Amino acid sequence: MGGVSTVDRAERDRAERVPKQDRSRATRQRLLEAAVSCLAEHGWAGSTVSVVAERAGVSRGAAQHHFPTREDLFTAAVEYVAEERSTALRALFPEGAAGDRHAVVAALVDLYTGPLFRAALHLWVAASNEDQLRARVTELESRVGRETHRIAVDLLSADESVPGVRETVQGLLDMARGLGLANLLTDDGARRERVVEQWAGLLEGALGSVRD
Repeated sequence: MGGVSTVDRAERDRAERVPKQDRSRATRQRLLEAAVSCLAEHGWAGSTVSVVAERAGVSRGAAQHHFPTREDLFTAAVEYVAEERSTALRALFPEGAAGDRHAVVAALVDLYTGPLFRAALHLWVAASNEDQLRARVTELESRVGRETHRIAVDLLSADESVPGVRETVQGLLDMARGLGLANLLTDDGARRERVVEQWAGLLEGALGSVRD
């Protein structure tokens, strides 16, 4: 009566590896989400690897297996959520949104008034005093900024070959960032809606009518 064959063991090993890989991906995602939440709520000083691991429900060792350093963890976390928000922003207008610039402006403002922006702001402040972190965060922010600008151009059907249009789109993003900063201290939704309304009107004049 023979034991388990080599083929059987290989099949069993493959069956065991798949769930393990799934668990690893799930653990990594929980850590990233917990890191962003901690950074937004407690700032850099209060967001240690141990605090994030506890919030994610994993051991410190497991956290360090996925992210060997604190800088690895937090830059990856902000990048992860930034990419998620970019995907979500595009998904809001699957057929395009050039016919409703007010909705586009409101969506962009939402991008800068959510937990991602609060977390990123804490990371920027920390990076100003941490040489190693500064280089990584600067590169990340530059890339995310370019992607957000491209999304805005696409959604607004903005023709950047026209003089001043690129600056107008960037001004919109700078305005949205400013509202995000103000939102850190007080949530003034009514004022924000008035600003969104005003900018939607300005864009109609600056960008011209929407072309099919």
